[in-house]
Amino acid sequence: MQAKPYKDFGDFLQQRFPFKVQKISINAGFTCPNRDGLKGVGGCTYCNNQSFSPGYGAGQRSVLEQLKDGVDFFSYKYPEMKYLAYFQSYTNTYDETAALVAKYEEALAYPGVVGIIIGTRPDCMPDDLLNYFAELNKRTFLMLEYGVESTSDSTLQLINRGHTYAESVDAIRKTADRGIATGAHMILGLPNESREQILEHARVLSSLPLTTLKLHQLQLIKGTTMAQQYKDHPDWFSLFSVDEYIDLCIDFAERLNPDFVIERFVSQSPKSLLIAPDWGLKNFEFTAKILKRFKERNTWQGRLYGI
Repeated sequence: MQAKPYKDFGDFLQQRFPFKVQKISINAGFTCPNRDGLKGVGGCTYCNNQSFSPGYGAGQRSVLEQLKDGVDFFSYKYPEMKYLAYFQSYTNTYDETAALVAKYEEALAYPGVVGIIIGTRPDCMPDDLLNYFAELNKRTFLMLEYGVESTSDSTLQLINRGHTYAESVDAIRKTADRGIATGAHMILGLPNESREQILEHARVLSSLPLTTLKLHQLQLIKGTTMAQQYKDHPDWFSLFSVDEYIDLCIDFAERLNPDFVIERFVSQSPKSLLIAPDWGLKNFEFTAKILKRFKERNTWQGRLYGI
């Protein structure tokens, strides 16, 4: 029986690697189709990319330079650590296939790198690239992570995602059909979504062939369109207290497919960029609180799955 009341990403990695592994975030200099005019301009309304790129992955430095920075940062304390190259910033499959493959292979060739995780959009996965990933999956650890964000098309339109939920379903199914570990990312608390709609996301997602799921609270970030929307239309938003959000996460997990690995429940943006909610908690402190609340409620992931 697993030690936690939900399937944990750390346990997932331990089952696949006989050593400790750490993700190193990489900004490979990509953009997005809803930024460069192909589908729109301005990007997602909530997005300020600085909010999720750590310092060692900043700027337009080369993939190798960023990996070196990351390895140097972690290996000082954990000399035996191995690494997963995490292509995180913007849309990491949005370029010519040859250029993309060159960057992925460059990362995989770096000493100590034992796998790769690629974050992207569901409308940016051409078949030729997916065929490359199917081959790559046979020789290294690979995970493709799609920004789904919501299962509601009206929400996706409001936040300027530039794709539909059906496109997310199509990309996830095509990826999983090739035997590739497939992740999804969801934001809980997007504008105009009720608690009932948020919990419905769990039911809808549970029918998909996902390996992992990342959840995080809506964060209002300085310099974003959403920050201005919050100022103009505060009634669109429900910003949770930390205890409210913890109970929401547990309600969500109860309805979720018990086979999904929950990679995280919360995200932490730099305090200098964050408008709200500012809970003043480190990620490990939040995890301790959510484990305590799972125990208090005597519940677990999937308890209400299928009901």
